[in-house]
Amino acid sequence: MSMGDTYPTRLDHAIAPIPRQDPVVWGQATSGPLKQGVLDGFADKGYLIRPDTVAEESLPALRHELDRIAADLDPDDPRVIREPGGTIRSIFEPHLLSELVAEVVRLDTVLPVARQLLGSDVYIHQARINLMPGFTGTGFYWHSDFETWHAEDGMPAIRAVSCSIALTHNYPYNGSLMVIPGSHHTFYPCVGATPDNNHDTSLVSQRIGVPDENTLTKAVDQCGIDQFTGPPGTALWFDANLLHGSGSNITPLPRSNIFLVFNSVDNALGEPYAAPRPRPEYLAARRATAVT
Repeated sequence: MSMGDTYPTRLDHAIAPIPRQDPVVWGQATSGPLKQGVLDGFADKGYLIRPDTVAEESLPALRHELDRIAADLDPDDPRVIREPGGTIRSIFEPHLLSELVAEVVRLDTVLPVARQLLGSDVYIHQARINLMPGFTGTGFYWHSDFETWHAEDGMPAIRAVSCSIALTHNYPYNGSLMVIPGSHHTFYPCVGATPDNNHDTSLVSQRIGVPDENTLTKAVDQCGIDQFTGPPGTALWFDANLLHGSGSNITPLPRSNIFLVFNSVDNALGEPYAAPRPRPEYLAARRATAVT
């Protein structure tokens, strides 16, 4: 735990949840496409859903591009994360591997929303393709992304936002993302020191930096659970500190999403708050160069 750390975590003993110290919405209704009511809803719940973020005619090429990226990468490339059975779970830095994905980052339905929510120029902190194959896709346990980005990447403030864009239909039954609305107003410190090179295992199954079952039970009792569903092209925007997770996909219906994390250029990474060293660049960009 660093001196002056607003959000201490990865501790040797449990401490009480910490009220959020940062705004949720940093911009104004006049500074982007979202109206005041939408901004208020995001501030309250911690997420919003935007249909038609990627046009229907662009989706086949993007889906084909995911297959191309997966085929072109060396099987041992560290940016490729595999399920225990060997199928691909995630591919990091797709915006650097594909001009088509890079164009998604700069869409008028994407970049201005990120700038408005964060009240500044933004850069890509992390980007990945998430694949949830039919029958074998495994879920992800409840967690706050900011907890990891703070502890392991050195992100100072909760001034980042994620945009998950569906490339296939997200049904309630094929492993689509669940969120605990309103949980972003509280930071939940976690118990347990960060192992060296924790990312080698946490990207497949996260065990460090997750709230305990009692904490999660209280959060759900208070806030409930919402689920992101929708047709291809729909985007889920959610706050960096929102608790979320997903179940496994035992249906024949695969699920794939482009996942973009925008961080404010005024919230650049420092030294990790609770890890031996920073994670690799492909997981946490350390150059806060604004997307233009």
